[in-house]
Amino acid sequence: MPQFAANLSLMYTELPFLDRFAAAAHDGFAAVEYLFPYAFEPAELAARLRGNGLRQVLFNAPPGGLERAAMAGAWEQGMRGTAALPGREAEFRAGVLEALRYAEALDCPRIHLMAGLLPAGRERAALRAAYVDNLRWAAEQAGRSGREVLIEPINPRDMPGYVLNRQDEAHALLEAVGSPHLKVQMDLYHCQIVEGDVATKLRQYLPTGRVAHLQIAGVPERHEPDRGELYYPYLFSVIDALGYGGWVGCEYRPAAGTSAGLGWRDRIRETA
Repeated sequence: MPQFAANLSLMYTELPFLDRFAAAAHDGFAAVEYLFPYAFEPAELAARLRGNGLRQVLFNAPPGGLERAAMAGAWEQGMRGTAALPGREAEFRAGVLEALRYAEALDCPRIHLMAGLLPAGRERAALRAAYVDNLRWAAEQAGRSGREVLIEPINPRDMPGYVLNRQDEAHALLEAVGSPHLKVQMDLYHCQIVEGDVATKLRQYLPTGRVAHLQIAGVPERHEPDRGELYYPYLFSVIDALGYGGWVGCEYRPAAGTSAGLGWRDRIRETA
C-alpha cells in the first residue's frame, strides 16, 4: 500500500494551520506536506513535527519575492514561481536558498520549484534556456545540502498560463539538466486533466526512478480520491506493482470535513 502524506494546505482547513499537524497525526498520518512554510519560523514548525511524530516530506520554494516577508506573501499576490522566468534569476536563487534553509531545519528531503506563469507576449520555447539554467543551479545547491528539487506539471484549467503542463515536458527538462538531484513530482489529478491514460503514464515513468513524489485527488472536483472519474484502488495497485517506495501526497479539498472523508484511506488499508 502506498505511504500517504496529508497536505496541510488543503486538508484540515477547519483548523488554524499549526493545529493541523496534531489533527493529521491523530488521524494516523505519519507524514505531511504543504505549500509554503515561510509565514512561520522553522523552529516552530520543527517542534510541531517532532511533537506529533510526523515527517515533513515536501514543500514549495517561495513563489516569488526577494525578502522573507515578500516570499511569505507572494502566493496571495498571484505569483506562481520564477524558475522559468528570464530576468528573475536573483529572485529565484534567493527563494531556493531560503527553501533549503527551511529544509535543513525541518529535515525535509524534497522541495518543489514552481515554474511560473508565461509572461504576456512570450512563447514557452523562449523560456527554456533560463528554465534549464535555473534548474541546473538549484539542483547543484540541493545536492550539496543532501536534498532533491522537483518540478511538477500543473493543469492549465486550475492554473491558467502555468509554464509546465505535461509529463513528457518535465522529463525532457530532466534530460536537459542532467542532474540526479532534480526529479519529477507527478500529480495524478493534473495528469488526468491534461493527458489522461494515467496508469500508462505511471508504467512509463515510475520505472525510470525520476519520479520522486506522487500526489492524488479526485477528478474533476479535487475532492477525496474515491470520488470522480479516476479509480484509485486500481491505480494504487499499479503503483505498488511498480515498486514505488516514495510518498503519495493527499492534495485534495475534503468535500465535508477532513477526518470524516478519510474512509477511502481506511478501505485501502483494510484490503492491503
